[in-house]
Amino acid sequence: MRYLSLILLLMTTVCVQADDLLDSALARAGDNRPELERALKQVPQSQREGMEFLIRYMPERDLSTLKADFLLTNVKLAYQAWIDSSWHEQVPKAIFLNNILPYASITETREDWRSDFYDRFRSLVKDAKTPSEAAAILNNNVFNQLKVRYSTQRKRPDQSPSESIEQGVASCSGLSVVLIDACRAVGIPARFVGTPLWSNRSGNHSWVEVYDDGWHFTGACEATGKDLNKGWFVNRASTAVRDNPIHAIYATSYKRTPIHFPMVWDARARYVNAVNVTDRYTQLKEELPEGVERIMFVAFQEGGTERIQIPLTISDSEGKELFKGHTNDESFDRNDHVSIPLKLGKTYNVKIGQGDAIQTIQVKAERRDQLVTFNLPEAKPKAQSPPTDSQDSRCVISASDASLASNKSLTKKEAKQFTEQLWTTYSKKEKDRRRQEHESRVLKIGDLSMPFWYKIHGEKPEGGRSLFISMHGGGGAPAAVNDGQYENQKRLYTPKEGVYFVPRAPTNTWNLWHQGHIDGFFQRVIENMMLFEDVNPNRVYIMGYSAGGDGVYQLAPRLADRLAAAAMMAGHPNETQPDGLRNLPFTLHMGANDSSYNRNKKAAEWKTMLAELHEKDPGGYVNFVKIHPGKGHWMNLEDRVAVPWMAKYTRISTPDLVVWKQDDVTHNRFYWLAVHDDFKQARALVRVKHDDQTFTIEHSDVAELRLRVNDDMIDFSKKVTVLHDSKVLFKGMLARQSSTLQKTFEERHDPSAVYSAEIIVSVPKE
Repeated sequence: MRYLSLILLLMTTVCVQADDLLDSALARAGDNRPELERALKQVPQSQREGMEFLIRYMPERDLSTLKADFLLTNVKLAYQAWIDSSWHEQVPKAIFLNNILPYASITETREDWRSDFYDRFRSLVKDAKTPSEAAAILNNNVFNQLKVRYSTQRKRPDQSPSESIEQGVASCSGLSVVLIDACRAVGIPARFVGTPLWSNRSGNHSWVEVYDDGWHFTGACEATGKDLNKGWFVNRASTAVRDNPIHAIYATSYKRTPIHFPMVWDARARYVNAVNVTDRYTQLKEELPEGVERIMFVAFQEGGTERIQIPLTISDSEGKELFKGHTNDESFDRNDHVSIPLKLGKTYNVKIGQGDAIQTIQVKAERRDQLVTFNLPEAKPKAQSPPTDSQDSRCVISASDASLASNKSLTKKEAKQFTEQLWTTYSKKEKDRRRQEHESRVLKIGDLSMPFWYKIHGEKPEGGRSLFISMHGGGGAPAAVNDGQYENQKRLYTPKEGVYFVPRAPTNTWNLWHQGHIDGFFQRVIENMMLFEDVNPNRVYIMGYSAGGDGVYQLAPRLADRLAAAAMMAGHPNETQPDGLRNLPFTLHMGANDSSYNRNKKAAEWKTMLAELHEKDPGGYVNFVKIHPGKGHWMNLEDRVAVPWMAKYTRISTPDLVVWKQDDVTHNRFYWLAVHDDFKQARALVRVKHDDQTFTIEHSDVAELRLRVNDDMIDFSKKVTVLHDSKVLFKGMLARQSSTLQKTFEERHDPSAVYSAEIIVSVPKE
């Protein structure tokens, strides 16, 4: 009897905890609570458990937005697919709830895909006996039917099915979402799996797991016949590191867990739950003979940024052919390169190219996951990649789709004329399109709005006006408080010349000036001021007081390549470090008695750090730090000296040394350096020096770098060399390309920061 009482007590405790979670979710739904309550009221009793499960563990973004009809339809179709499947008895209820019932996998747009996908794909798997068999059938057919293929040219990584179908392309994340939803639509338990960064730092990847008496994996749009647990990424997955959050492998969970899924496209999103599944993959390590490791090969067209498919033959020193095939182009995952097992320390003969453009190069196998990169000016990719064991032919991108055709080389004069043409065409079109938002004095990006005010001072100099973006204080306070700070900021500073621009923060949070959306808003501000007030993009400055100063601390290092100087007044740096300020003059003003949050102590620390950085690197880290004696948080306008100090400086667009320290808000470009989206990594550090025709990579936390050049940087009639640890990563001639000019212009719409050629290099692990 005592044990029975204990069991009843435990059951009651679990039920109460579950009800508490449900009640808490309803309370957090706010104005949307009636919709969730209606869903609970109208759901059939046989499906009530599923509806409660969804609401109980629903992310905040969905609690306040999802409607009853959407949830009722989702639950109804999920139960129907599960019950109707021939493998119904093989799927436990807990697996159904967590891996068939959910309406989303990651951060994708919420939409009703179940009814469409059930109608499309149910007939494909009607004769399948197991979830594994059915999943393999779907992976072999779904992407062909939907006409969706792999490409990094997709608009966003976390696309919903309809977004991928509309574009016809998706990256590994978007493809995985499509396959997972196709599986769930017909009653197959499936979940999203991935790693933020392979242990060899070659990028991130996402794939799919399917439940069939245990979890099995497959690459979306990378079908391997009827089999699961195969894929090009198996060897890399086997080297994952369970206890390293960057190099571990995670699977998503709708039900709450102690950890979140780390999404490289949105590092701040913490609402996707996860489990660490690294151990299952580390058991898959390929057994190679002692001293043999896989060496990877990739080819680019010189001056291009897309991989090309080109014949590749590898032979040993005695002429024995070890491999004959092709390099992978953009129809393969960005991290999927041809890899050949080679003996370390041995030198091999590599033939690459076709027709009259075949090159023979000797390559020494030096380390595991070594990536050998070729830049081939004469390479002409075939129209279509041949299918391989790890790449289904239905998912292949043609060379024309990938825009791999070479561009005619431009002269210096033609490059200049083309850049001017880009700006003229863009400014004419955008000025008309943006006139209303400019005249309304409100910028809108997504659901956020940023009102603004500005005043013009002085005569416009030749070359255009200066722009001073001035951020108000306040922060985590009622809107009325921040509104008052906004009005106050309008009166604080008066530049001798230029546009004094005061924005009202889009939110009222403590970090209102350094959230990720601020970067996009300020880019919009700069573009609009160039269009409507003839602002010189080389004379843009940011400044801010109190919470606005917090923003300067954070924004100045991560936006340094867009600015001429920055001024921080009475703020707090939080976790930010000054590394990225190497080429941005920075002034800091603090009241000596401003002790709240240790602001004065932090300012003193930054004064020391900046002085030490400048001493070690006299060509960089120009700074002016003033701790104002006797002043508290209000410096009685003594900090106004920052404005003329900043105005002395003009942006350095092509510095001789770039120190790029990524923030938690990441970018894919900084001065003349860039990375592909797959290699954006929070807190990553890169240092590259430029001297005449030579670039030296002094440090890189990323495995692939893009170095961009223009006529202000190099002589195009001479070879360019890229070095790392005294090793030559690239040496060759470069050509000015209109495609590179256009791409770098479209990134910022800044004619003063465009580049006409680009080198892609793989950086050996340090």
